[in-house]
Amino acid sequence: MVISTKGLWHKVADTISTEMIVEIEEATVYGDFEQERVLHSGQVRILPNGWVVLPTDRVLSPEAVHHIDA
Repeated sequence: MVISTKGLWHKVADTISTEMIVEIEEATVYGDFEQERVLHSGQVRILPNGWVVLPTDRVLSPEAVHHIDA
């Protein structure tokens, strides 16, 4: 098996259309169904692959996010 030491994100990021990105000004991101674990409250960007980008450039994986209330 060959594993590259270089990331591919810069190549993939260039191909993502801005039309496919959803931006929400006021949202609450929950990590569970019961809405007890709030991961973030405020502005978010949702990428086409399901990842959630916060204003601090922190990225939440789709597996960590249960749902988002706008």
